[in-house]
Amino acid sequence: MSANSTPLKLEESLDPQDWEALRELAHRMIDDVIEYHRTVRERPVWEPLSPQERETMNAPLPVDSSDPADVYDEFARDILSNPMGNIHPRFWGWVIGTGSTSGALAEMLAATINPNVGGGDQIASLVEKQVIDWFKQILGYPETASGVLVSGGSLANQTALQVARYVTARNAGVDVRKQGMINAPRYRIYCSAETHSSVERSMDALGFGSDSINSIPVDDQYRIDIAALEAAIAADRAAGLTPFCVIGTAGTTNTGSVDDLNALADICEREKLWFHVDGAVGAVGAMSAALRPLLAGMERADSIAFDLHKWMYLTIGIGCVLVRNGKDHYRTYTLTPDYLKHGTRGLSGGDLWYSDYSAELSRPYRALEVWMLLKEHGVGKYGRMMEQNVDQARYLADLVNASPKLELLAAPQLMITCFRYRAGGIDDATLDKVNEEMLFRVQEAGIAIPSGTRLHGKYAIRVCIVNHRTRREDLDLLVREVIRIGDEIVRSL
Repeated sequence: MSANSTPLKLEESLDPQDWEALRELAHRMIDDVIEYHRTVRERPVWEPLSPQERETMNAPLPVDSSDPADVYDEFARDILSNPMGNIHPRFWGWVIGTGSTSGALAEMLAATINPNVGGGDQIASLVEKQVIDWFKQILGYPETASGVLVSGGSLANQTALQVARYVTARNAGVDVRKQGMINAPRYRIYCSAETHSSVERSMDALGFGSDSINSIPVDDQYRIDIAALEAAIAADRAAGLTPFCVIGTAGTTNTGSVDDLNALADICEREKLWFHVDGAVGAVGAMSAALRPLLAGMERADSIAFDLHKWMYLTIGIGCVLVRNGKDHYRTYTLTPDYLKHGTRGLSGGDLWYSDYSAELSRPYRALEVWMLLKEHGVGKYGRMMEQNVDQARYLADLVNASPKLELLAAPQLMITCFRYRAGGIDDATLDKVNEEMLFRVQEAGIAIPSGTRLHGKYAIRVCIVNHRTRREDLDLLVREVIRIGDEIVRSL
């Protein structure tokens, strides 16, 4: 080395210095994961965080390195012991699936390989294509349809609606990709009052605005009112607006209700409108021959959005969108700068680049878990698990109907049952307060996690069973505790 040479710095890596120590720690982690799942029923569903536990997440920025075993110990003490609770058998809040032990291991394997599934000639793209092809078969879509895995139902809805916007604008002579919405007609989209809020977010993101949504009332089973929809379309056309899309719901978030999808498909064919189905809650029920008739007409949609991390019990977040016309899907999203030019050879080769089908360029390996768990369990078992959840929701409805202190507010069409505690001589406003307080106490005691909503102005306890660990005994316990706690609250009034 010359006198003026700069000394070479030690080149570092994030790989461990002691591979055997890491191997021992990894074995411990795997053992802990399996034990954590095996014993989940023995723990409370959820517990409120203490001030001290909250304070653990106000630590200073780490500057120096730590022993991985020490970091894991801190995780086990402060984080693993404070879960959201959705892997527990008595978690029925919102529409959040449980995940599974095999799914957790599959996620580890996906992270081990760690590809960017945006494109390139790689096996990960073919795994995703295989998964998409399987869901085309499950949902009755043609082989020529396209699809892509996304983070969940919200992005799946937005992806589909962006394709609908592109196609409708193109048919009106507007290149919306170049010109945006400036020269586009005043579009109207139609969905029921029970449609998920992600649709409004999508309309905002796509430049339509929430005023473009015509929210249609529902019938006594919380399904879109077909006559009201037809009247709304006619009125909007007469007012100079441009109807472009109808959204049908295959399982509403509040009650699990399924719109008359065949009737909606007929209207869209007659009116030349895009037909989209938001099946985030219930579309995968098509895996069950017994449940498939409830979803009839879904296969006629121009696009379908659905989640795999809900009723298919996969790890959050894996959603999917299918588009009947794959070429329109591709034209909506494809954009290839020089640095991403698709080659004819090498890693940049390959005909399938999923970055051409969604807003994501960097994409995680979502498909591996889906592929592995479909291989492990098969469509048949998934269908039976979904039927089991529907049977459990009906069992809960029967328990509610059998009790003079409970009132059924929405009978289950799929896996959701809504009810409330009631006591004689108490008005509805007070009952709302009693039920909300009772829900908080059930959650805070770690008994169960249902969620709350409002149906026809009444506060409802909402039990959504997308949980492969739930047993009827868990529902028996819920009913007993709801009545016990409800009685305590009423006595204190």
